Amino acid sequence: MRQGLVIKSTGSWYQVKSDDGEIVECKIRGKFRTQGIKTTNPLAVGDIVDFKTDEKTGSHVIFKIHPRKNYIIRKSINLSKQSHILAANIDQAVLIVTLVMPKTYPEFIDRFLVSAEAYSIPAKIIFNKIDLYNNAVLKEMNELISTYESIGYECFAISAKQKQGIDKIDKLLSGKISVFAGHSGIGKSTLINTIQPGLSLKTMEISDHHDSGMHTTTFPEMHALDNKGYIIDTPGIKGLGVVDIEKEEISHYFPEMFKKSEKCQFYNCTHSHEPNCAVRKAVQEGEISEKRYKSYVNLLVEDDDEKYRTNPY
Repeated sequence: MRQGLVIKSTGSWYQVKSDDGEIVECKIRGKFRTQGIKTTNPLAVGDIVDFKTDEKTGSHVIFKIHPRKNYIIRKSINLSKQSHILAANIDQAVLIVTLVMPKTYPEFIDRFLVSAEAYSIPAKIIFNKIDLYNNAVLKEMNELISTYESIGYECFAISAKQKQGIDKIDKLLSGKISVFAGHSGIGKSTLINTIQPGLSLKTMEISDHHDSGMHTTTFPEMHALDNKGYIIDTPGIKGLGVVDIEKEEISHYFPEMFKKSEKCQFYNCTHSHEPNCAVRKAVQEGEISEKRYKSYVNLLVEDDDEKYRTNPY
């Protein structure tokens, strides 16, 4: 028996980096898939596993997964009633957004932050492609940064292509396991290549017709960095659904709302219609962002089949 870290997942094969540094291709033991796993992928990049070599075939088989300290999840694209684990055992979730080519909307950012909060994963936000922003877009970015930093989320404004602000990102990732996420085309691969040039990850230009990116990362994969950190690169996310969260708990994962909710008249206030709601009052008085509140309301009232909206405005 040997122990290792899952560094790449294709859904049928897994690359595992063993404790002695060897990288081996593994499959899952057949029964593994039926042991109460409710997600589309029983294993994820970042999982610690035990594996062994089949003496007859020489192939490597994973037969045990160690308990996860955390994971981050999204709705499966093909199976809307199921969920998909993006990564496990991570120190921080880094959401890369762009305000042009393609546009990342605030509700998408908020959904990601809610997911990170729900699984107790510190989240950071990187605004990429600032070299393409005109004055109006820069103003929009600064307003968003002001909103998120006031809540407690660290934000960065960079241009991976022009290598602006890269030193701060390198420091952010140093010695930590970080999962990178965001829409296709927001420059994840370019940023990773800039931080760790030797990786030479594939990048692709944005489609002028659709103003969106092509998927360049097909499967989640972990990359070692010279700064002793690791990046888990995930396929571009077109939509992010919040899963395994009861509606009455959603406001708990908006930190600024949760703090204000202590002053609501009703302990189970949904902040949507009840009298003497401290959260709605804070929105009216400008203490809570209207866009954040709108994101919350959309999460509160939407049906499962609507959880892929990426342009709600």
